[in-house]
Amino acid sequence: MSSQDPPRLFKGGQSNATGFGAGAAPIVTDERAFMNAVFGWMAAGLAITGTVAWYFATSGAIMLLFSQSGGMSLLGWAVMLGPLAFILAMNFGLQRMSSSTLTTLFIAFSAVMGASLSSIFLVYSLGSIGQVFGITAGTFLVMSIIGYTTSTDLSKMGSLLMMALIGMLIAMVVNWFMQSSALDYIISIVGVLIFTGLIAYDTQKLKRIAAGVEYGSETGRKLALLGATSLYLDFINLFLFLLRLLGRRD
Repeated sequence: MSSQDPPRLFKGGQSNATGFGAGAAPIVTDERAFMNAVFGWMAAGLAITGTVAWYFATSGAIMLLFSQSGGMSLLGWAVMLGPLAFILAMNFGLQRMSSSTLTTLFIAFSAVMGASLSSIFLVYSLGSIGQVFGITAGTFLVMSIIGYTTSTDLSKMGSLLMMALIGMLIAMVVNWFMQSSALDYIISIVGVLIFTGLIAYDTQKLKRIAAGVEYGSETGRKLALLGATSLYLDFINLFLFLLRLLGRRD
C-alpha cells in the first residue's frame, strides 16, 4: 500500500536544453508535458479501476471471488494479491521493459485493482462511495497543487511519512488479531494523514524528476507511468481510509 519512488534519471534539476559535462549533448526537457502525462495516466488508471469495480459489483461477477462457504476463493486470493505482483514487476522490470510493455502492465494493474476493490459496493452505499470519492479528489487536487508550487523541500517530510507508514502497517497487522474498533479508528485517521502528505511529497518529487528527463524519450515515458502509479496508489489509499471513516452502510 505504500508509494514507490521512481528512480532519478539525472541528479539535480537542470533547466531546458542544458548540457551535462564538457561536450555533452543538450538534454531537452519539458516539465509540463511530463507532469501532464503522469496525471493523465493516473486519471486513466482510476477510470479503469472504477469501471471494473462497478462491473464486478453490478453484474454479479464479484461472487467469483468468494467460495460457497463465504470465504475467499482461489480466484479471489489471486485478485487480492495480484496488484502487489504487478507493482513489483513494474518496478523491478523498469530497465528491461519497453514503455509499451509497461503501459500494458499499468492497464492490467488498474483492472485487477478494480476487481479487488469491487467489494466496497457490498459494504457501503453508492451515495456514500460517491461522496467520499469527491472528498478524496478535492483533497488530492489541493495537495498536488501544494506539492507542485511550494518552494519548501518536502524530502524530510517524505522520510517521516514513510516511517509512519511502516508503523501503521505494523499496527494494522496487530489489530487484525486484536479486532479493536478504537485502534481501527486511530489507524484510519493516521492513514488519511499519511497519504494526504504523500500526495504533496510525491508530486514535488515527480516535478524534480521532470526537470531531468529528456522530453519524449523512452525512459521519460516509463518514468511517467511509474510516477502515475505512485500517485494512483496515494489516491486509492486515501480514498479507502476516508471510506473507513466516513462511509455509510445504509
